[in-house]
Amino acid sequence: MDALILSCSTGGGHNAAGNAVREELQRRGHQAEIWDPYELVSNSLAEGIGNTYIKTTQKMPVLFGLIYLLGEGYRRLPFRSPVYFVNRKIARLLEERLREHSVDLIVMPHLFPAEVVTYMKRHGMKVPKTVFIATDYACIPFTEETDCDYYIIPNKELLPEFTGKGIPKERLIPLGIPVSRSFLKEITKEEAKKRLGFSLEKHYILVSGGSIGAGNLEQAVQVIYRYMEKRREFECIVICGNNECLYHKLKQRAKSMRGLYVLKSTSKMYLYMKASDVFISKPGGLSSTEAAAMGTALIHISPIPGCEFANRKFFERRRMCIAVGNISKQLIPAVIYARKQQVAENMKRAQRKYVNGHACEEICDWLEDLVER
Repeated sequence: MDALILSCSTGGGHNAAGNAVREELQRRGHQAEIWDPYELVSNSLAEGIGNTYIKTTQKMPVLFGLIYLLGEGYRRLPFRSPVYFVNRKIARLLEERLREHSVDLIVMPHLFPAEVVTYMKRHGMKVPKTVFIATDYACIPFTEETDCDYYIIPNKELLPEFTGKGIPKERLIPLGIPVSRSFLKEITKEEAKKRLGFSLEKHYILVSGGSIGAGNLEQAVQVIYRYMEKRREFECIVICGNNECLYHKLKQRAKSMRGLYVLKSTSKMYLYMKASDVFISKPGGLSSTEAAAMGTALIHISPIPGCEFANRKFFERRRMCIAVGNISKQLIPAVIYARKQQVAENMKRAQRKYVNGHACEEICDWLEDLVER
């Protein structure tokens, strides 16, 4: 099989899902590559689109929420969205690339390339089998205007939402969101602590704002540190992603804060999750799925307005997380509650029920069958 995975850098979850599929296909001996379709125009365009999204969500999340809300309203209108018309400009360039190097299928963990291939199909351009992978627990705006052969969605309980938006049920494949095999490794908490150089006697709280370092992480760290000051058995790890401003600010504060570790991005997220008693994060679709795949006690804070509210709702209703609205008043009670053995076990049980940790393998099984058919 020769697979092309198209993604964009508007949030790391899309690329992480795409890379998980790429790694699994390559592990099975297939050809698979992942790239940003906007690089067909220029690398600066691809970087510009990603940076615009990141800066908006980091500094102006309310504006991003307004844009998402406008998208929800726009999808009710009887004509195509601006997203479709903007992305059509990439279609001819992608057609040329596919002429040079044909592939068996295109996998897309992002809406934008799905809009591109939809334009190609509707204008008579040759396109191989196309598969869209939803990386949030919702049918995000304009998914329904795309024309992919199949749509892999996170859970069968989301089927009514996707069909309600007009996507035929026979095209929906409820296999889950693909995560890296590293999150499925059988490793004990003690082993994870040893590999990270942590103390076996300490209890760790992990805080992350995803790859973009969004959310009220600064406030969350302040609240946790006040709690830690009188409880020396606790320490806190903060993952800032590519939020340079947050990283330098917290790094400076960590000089005078006992037990506070501040990092940028890491390739060892699975170790940090395993070593920690509690994982505090905004409800990104990919990061939440990774936590659930590992059976991590999960607390959701500060969702970016839009699909992350849907992610939090999906997890909270099924008791796969604890949702915190008021960080200053609710975060520490949530941490105390999540650390209770029975609560953590119940959460892990729910996560196993509703999140398919082996989704990546099953998706690749399904892709192999699709190509053979």
